[in-house]
Amino acid sequence: MTRALVAGTEAPGAGARGGCPGRPRRGSGRGRPWPAADGRGPASGARLLPRAPAAAGRPTRGDEVSTPESSDAALQDFLADPAHLTLDLPTAVSRCAKALGLRHAVVYLVDIQQRHLIPQTDVASAIPVDGTLAGWAYRTQALRVEESDAGGITAWFPLLDGAERLGVLAVSQSALTSTSLTRGRALASLLAMMITSKRAYEDSFVRRTRTEPMRLPAEMLRAFLPPRTIGNAQVVSTAVLEPAYEIGGDAFDHSLTETTLHVSVLDAMGHDLASGLTSAVSLAACRNARRTGADLPELVECVDEALARWLPDKFCTAVLAQLDLSTGLLRWSNCGHPPPILIRGQRLITDAMERDADPPMGMPSLLSSRPRRTHEISLEPGDRVLMYTDGVIEARTREAKLLGLERFADYVIRATAGGELAPESMRRLIHSILAMQEGRLRDDATLLMFEWRPLSR
Repeated sequence: MTRALVAGTEAPGAGARGGCPGRPRRGSGRGRPWPAADGRGPASGARLLPRAPAAAGRPTRGDEVSTPESSDAALQDFLADPAHLTLDLPTAVSRCAKALGLRHAVVYLVDIQQRHLIPQTDVASAIPVDGTLAGWAYRTQALRVEESDAGGITAWFPLLDGAERLGVLAVSQSALTSTSLTRGRALASLLAMMITSKRAYEDSFVRRTRTEPMRLPAEMLRAFLPPRTIGNAQVVSTAVLEPAYEIGGDAFDHSLTETTLHVSVLDAMGHDLASGLTSAVSLAACRNARRTGADLPELVECVDEALARWLPDKFCTAVLAQLDLSTGLLRWSNCGHPPPILIRGQRLITDAMERDADPPMGMPSLLSSRPRRTHEISLEPGDRVLMYTDGVIEARTREAKLLGLERFADYVIRATAGGELAPESMRRLIHSILAMQEGRLRDDATLLMFEWRPLSR
């Protein structure tokens, strides 16, 4: 049993509601204050056990011997050596930690369904995301500290690739200082970049983060999907997709330019390999048009033409949208899809984006005499927009009743009312829907939510 040392850190399993995530409450912890990560003073309300002084003439423990100068030189030598570019992750972690004067470090990556943190080494066990301090660090994207069974302190650092949550980094020390915290954060940043670059071609990452075999249609479609979460200082977009190992025709996409967020959610007809191929062609056509500067109407037209040419007997529903990051103007086209939902001030405004839908993308649209329509709405700072596929509202409760839009809206309110970060809200929402279905969905269920948070002027 480990004991959290950050005074005010919520006990594992307590959830994130009722307070600002990551903000410690005042406690009665004894010992000297825990220095803030920037080294400028103690962090409010957080304390560490006092470090025992070294005996006269005796060197301190291994993680306290290195000086800033020696550690900086060792890290520079590590980064400058081209041979280190091909190291496997556990070896790279060990050498980087040593170069930074840290005693021990282990990388934990989250599994596809964001239920477990999987160690990238064979000497540690998986950790649940819910109900643990390591999971709390992942969920809140904030540092957490606890006393370890083996003695000393374990600091849990979130591993982030931009806005994407990769997992956590465990750093073990005999005691923590502002210097070791700063170096721990530096190591987490370095390893996040290393993991992102390596997992595109190293199957070891994929194997470790899967808990069951994946069906072929899901394998094909996942190869086309972007990261779960993207973002910058003005916007964050995050998505979840279930059943994680059996998806057939659902897909999502999001991307950023200097001025615009592009998002899309698609639902292809059927639930087989051909359905996945339909979504893959639609994603490719969408990206191809987007990357050549096509505006939203032309982009939708390109997808229509691609499906009509290459898969004339297939079609898919979709919502494609573009958000102007400076003004908050949201433009979207609804192609036979459930309408997006606007969340403002933790209230659900279900009809704000309700519009008559155009035909699905593909051949049906080319047979229609009515041109595609583009809709507009002005967002307010802090607004969240939720897009979803019909597999979500067509899920059934334990009483065999359809979830429906009203019940779904209630789930959304509960998941977003706790003040969590958008990626955590989506994780909790999809898990709630899965729990209602006892882990088995009748159809693919995709959720994508983006939040506009403009820079203050």
